[in-house]
Amino acid sequence: MEEDYVFVDRPDDSLAKSQPLTGHLADIDHFINELESALWPLNCFIHNNPELGYKEFKTHDALTNFMKSRKGWAVQRSAYGMETAWEAVFDTGRPGPVVSFNAEMDALPGLGHACGHNLIAMVSVAAALATAETVRQKRLPGKVIIVGTPAEEGGGAQWSRTTAFTSLSAEYHGKTAHSAKNPWQGVNALDAMVIAYNGISAMRQQTRSDDFIGVKITNGGGSKANFIHDYAAGAAVLRASTAPHLHELQKKVEGCFRAGAEATGATVDIKVRPGYLDHMPNRVLAASFAKHWHDMPNAPDPPLPAPGQYTWVKSSTDQGNLSYALPSMNVSFAIPPGPEFGQPHSPDFEKASKTKDAFDRAMRVAKAMAGTAVDVFVVPGLLKEIKDQWKRDMDQAQMV
Repeated sequence: MEEDYVFVDRPDDSLAKSQPLTGHLADIDHFINELESALWPLNCFIHNNPELGYKEFKTHDALTNFMKSRKGWAVQRSAYGMETAWEAVFDTGRPGPVVSFNAEMDALPGLGHACGHNLIAMVSVAAALATAETVRQKRLPGKVIIVGTPAEEGGGAQWSRTTAFTSLSAEYHGKTAHSAKNPWQGVNALDAMVIAYNGISAMRQQTRSDDFIGVKITNGGGSKANFIHDYAAGAAVLRASTAPHLHELQKKVEGCFRAGAEATGATVDIKVRPGYLDHMPNRVLAASFAKHWHDMPNAPDPPLPAPGQYTWVKSSTDQGNLSYALPSMNVSFAIPPGPEFGQPHSPDFEKASKTKDAFDRAMRVAKAMAGTAVDVFVVPGLLKEIKDQWKRDMDQAQMV
């Protein structure tokens, strides 16, 4: 060789390259490799036909038609009373573990699939099919489920933990009066909103570093400057690391809104739009995923966090609510960046999410997820360990 450089493996890379996959991960790897030729066109179709939340009709039909073509799967279209929700179930007919995968579908207004939901759907479909095939071959009892979930963007593989989220709106009602002739007869709703705005802004100094409060005046009472405004409105968006702490933050913001009304004599109507709970990742599931991720060769950057560490993501997901109902793992993964290295929810990320490199990365994630799911079926005592950890996490969450 004439080059004047050498390649140096990262730690553990040489070991991973030299050892072939074994056990059910080898079977999963082979199955998904064979499946890719069918999933790639489906991925491209979803990306090229972006649809907003609750309007994912083409995506719903494409995914359900694909699942109906797979042997052994019972598919329900328009499930759970929602036109674009769907469910596919592989049922062995014998009691056993139940593992569910979540397939997101919706796109972003004006941006298309700039959050990569085309890839997320492909990960869940590939992982679920590989899990079901392994269950079938090994004659294991239990069920594998895929849930097609509409409207993740506002409707309803790292060890990641997302924040809890909610939003509030406030409407102030006062009494109009001419600001030069008889201002003392008026009650200024805009003043109430400004006092609330300033109170929330001042409160931010005492909030925690992982809190987020966004506030805006949505209606300033009209265009006339020579009248006391009888109406004004505002909105706030709140994020916190845990659901209990979000509740405390919400009470303080509501107090600021009420203080504006109290100071001016206006009345206020506060409405709370329930958001998402923080995601509580199950560390037992995460450890299984990490093992399979590292067992495959050529692990891409960024590396997984060390065992016991969270990757905090300052965004929210409906998966958070699910994690308070049953053990859950929210797998985030990086894809090769676009030409501008844009973050999610950017035009550059939308371009990156349709590339074959991004699809290949998604398939690697699917393999590790399927490996984790099969572990639940075949590793003695693992399901109990997962449930016990979840119960401890729920107890801890109530103490925060």
